[in-house]
Amino acid sequence: MVMIIDDDEAVRTATASLLRSWGFATSTFARAEDFLHSPRLNEAGCVISDVQMPGMNGLELQARLIAGGHPVPLIFITAFPEERIRRQADAAGAAGFFVKPFDGDEMIACLRQALRAPA
Repeated sequence: MVMIIDDDEAVRTATASLLRSWGFATSTFARAEDFLHSPRLNEAGCVISDVQMPGMNGLELQARLIAGGHPVPLIFITAFPEERIRRQADAAGAAGFFVKPFDGDEMIACLRQALRAPA
């Protein structure tokens, strides 16, 4: 199950549609906190998360998942690419980092790789 977390409903819907067209099961959340409190937390095979969101941001989500014993592969998407943020995400083990709008084929390739690699 791929969890998609983004405060932009259009991005959540489009990303979920792309992944489902490739056969991936998805679940979407508007906020990182909603995902962390969801019964689906333990079903996550991979998380695709926006970096900048109201409340908890993507990097904070990454840290919470690791600290909570959920080292699930995490792919970041952002409309505001900053090299400092990318380096921080990569240093914590991000499986990918994409700028919106991202290339669907590249996302699928990254997702497949993330699901093969141990978290």
